[in-house]
Amino acid sequence: MAQFFKAKPNKSKQLSSKLSLKVTQLDHLGAGIAQYQGKVVFVPGALPDEEVTVQFTEQKKSYAKAKLTKIEQVSSQRTEPVCPHYQQCGGCNLQHMALEAQREHKQQALIDLMNKLGGNALDDNKIAPAIKGEGWHYRRRARLATVFNKNTQHLQLGFRQSASSKIATITQCDVLAKPLSDLIKPFAANLNQLKSKASLGHLELTQAENGIFAVLRVTKRLPASDTRWLAEFAANQKITLLIQDNDNSLSQIYPEPLDETSVTLPHYLLASDDNNNQGVTCEFTPGNFVQVNGAINHAMVQQALTWLAPQKDERILDLFCGVGNFSLPLASNAQQVIGVEGVPEMVQQAKANAQLNHLTNLSFHHADLSADLTHEKWLGKIDKLLLDPARAGAFESLQWLHKMRPKKVVYVSCNPASLARDTKVLNEQGYQLTRLGMVDMFPQTHHIEAMALFELTV
Repeated sequence: MAQFFKAKPNKSKQLSSKLSLKVTQLDHLGAGIAQYQGKVVFVPGALPDEEVTVQFTEQKKSYAKAKLTKIEQVSSQRTEPVCPHYQQCGGCNLQHMALEAQREHKQQALIDLMNKLGGNALDDNKIAPAIKGEGWHYRRRARLATVFNKNTQHLQLGFRQSASSKIATITQCDVLAKPLSDLIKPFAANLNQLKSKASLGHLELTQAENGIFAVLRVTKRLPASDTRWLAEFAANQKITLLIQDNDNSLSQIYPEPLDETSVTLPHYLLASDDNNNQGVTCEFTPGNFVQVNGAINHAMVQQALTWLAPQKDERILDLFCGVGNFSLPLASNAQQVIGVEGVPEMVQQAKANAQLNHLTNLSFHHADLSADLTHEKWLGKIDKLLLDPARAGAFESLQWLHKMRPKKVVYVSCNPASLARDTKVLNEQGYQLTRLGMVDMFPQTHHIEAMALFELTV
């Protein structure tokens, strides 16, 4: 008799019977931690001091993941999520935790990671006050995905679902700036009126100093009737509307541009001193990275200026400089600032920003900062260094620290684990961590950002 292969069920992925566990703490991703038969159990949605009913969703040798089914004893830190999409949307995962409790957790998680992975013994005088701001409506930028259903002929607008590639339809977002949140529902209704709605990509919304901007990605040229419809909608909403095609070219639908190639770019302002005086203007385009929390970004720039204390006779290097977020205000206080970035489009925008602000002591360069930098002309002795890398950190760039020998290093991090790892490299090259501060860039989420100051001691 012929036999056919039949895959065995993956027992590690099957739901277990229900268990009662005591949650003792949170991990750095915001999941509750409990113990069961010698295993660490991670329970998303659970809080410290809660007794919960769970079912295992995944079991490994030393740990397990579990689904929260019931809270038997509620933590004093628990609060009711504000957002009606909280259980579906993957954008936030700590709305069920009181804001100050979130911040206390993030501060301790940062310190624990630095002590454990960075080999530091952090005393209180090295811990800077946390940079924090509003808990809601703080995001000045967001990208919404679109999905067109061929059967219903309906365009869905929203964010990715938690742990899924599917889209959760969104009608509001309480961490978005209020004017942007208020645009979501009318934008969805109007996009569904377009003839070309099947060929629409994502929608990017931005609140800038010079108004509200919307950038609509399209895969095909819009018919004239759709363009007119969108222009009328933008006029009614009093927003600047740009269209971005597959070549990343931008065209302005409303207000009517001066010519076919001109577009209005969003910008934000950065003070270049501790007195919060208006200093520099930073323009950016779709695809350029900018910090989405404007108030926190402003505070970070001010703290970087304070910690680095740039002088008029100093040469300062800004690695992973983006469009000049730190370089521009630094250049107002130093003899020379050099910005280096790995994304060519952002280097071009940074150069344009230097010209916009009439900064002649500021230059920008393109380089792969994870590669061999031996022959880079900008690499050499500097007085001070600022690093603002992506989540992977600055490990490769720090291998060239011996050629730079700055007196001070300010490291802006969006991943405390890579910051802790890179701290070891800095320590080995004679730098001591003298200040560390948590930055609450993304309230209602588990994300932890940090700023660290290192000073040369040998």
